Amino acid sequence: MKKFILNADDLGKTKAHNDAVLKALEFGLLKSASVLVNGEYFFDAVNRIITPNPQIGFALHLNIIEGNALNPQLNLLCDKKGIFNNNYLSLILKCNSKAFLAQVEEEFEAQIQKALNYYTPTHIDSHVHTHAIPAIFSICAKLMKKYGFKQIRSQTEIPYFVKNKEYNPINFIKVMLLNYFTRKNQKTIKKYNLTTNDYILGVNYTGLMDDRTIIEGLEKINKDSTVEALIHPCFYENSKKDCHLAEYELSINEALKEKIQNLGYLIVNYIN
Repeated sequence: MKKFILNADDLGKTKAHNDAVLKALEFGLLKSASVLVNGEYFFDAVNRIITPNPQIGFALHLNIIEGNALNPQLNLLCDKKGIFNNNYLSLILKCNSKAFLAQVEEEFEAQIQKALNYYTPTHIDSHVHTHAIPAIFSICAKLMKKYGFKQIRSQTEIPYFVKNKEYNPINFIKVMLLNYFTRKNQKTIKKYNLTTNDYILGVNYTGLMDDRTIIEGLEKINKDSTVEALIHPCFYENSKKDCHLAEYELSINEALKEKIQNLGYLIVNYIN
C-alpha cells in the first residue's frame, strides 16, 4: 500500500504558521503537523488547532537548536539567557560528551512532559532534523520507550532534480548526510521496536517546495511505501510572499491532491 503524509513542521512557532495550518486543514491534503512546545505560539496552537481537531495527527517537534530552552540552566545547550546556541555541526561534535547528551535528554524529556499535558503526540520528529544524529536518535528512542511512543520520523530521501527548477547544491549534501544517519539509526529502530516512514520529501528542495517537487519525488519511489513530505507553511495577514506562503498554497492545491491520488497514494497521517 502507498501512503502519503503531508506534514506541516513548526506549528506553534508563530501566528503565521498556526494560521496556515488552520486554513489548510479545511482542505484535506494536510492531515499532520509537528508542534514546537517551546514555540511562542504553542498555546495558541493548542487552543485553536490541536484541541478542536482530534482527527489530525500532531507530532512532537523536539527542538534544541532554536529559541528558548524549557530548562534554561542547561549550559551546554544554551547561553546565559536560556536561548539555544548550537548549530547542527556543533551538535554533532558535542555528541562525544556524556554531559552534553545528558542535557539533551533532560531538555527532550521536559518537552515530552509539556506536550503530554496538552495532547498525545502521534509521533516524534525534530526541528532541523537534529534527532537524526545517531547519538541523539538513541536518546529519543530511550525516551519513547519510557513514555510509550512508537512512531518516529526517519530521513531517507532519494536525490532527484526537477527540470527547469531552481536547486541549491547544499541540499544535496544535507540529503546525503541524513541518509547516512538514517542507515545508522536502523539498528536503534529495530532495538526499540519503533515504526517509521520509509521516505521523506523536503530536504532535497528545502525552501523550494511546490507541486512539481512533490510529484516528481513521489514518481522516483516505485514500491509500496509511506512517504512523508515536509513543509513549513505560513499564511501572512500582510500579504507577504515567500517560500512559506508557497508551501501553504501547495497544501490547498486541488490538482496536486488529485495527482497524488492518481499515483496510487492514500493521503493519511500517523494515526491511520
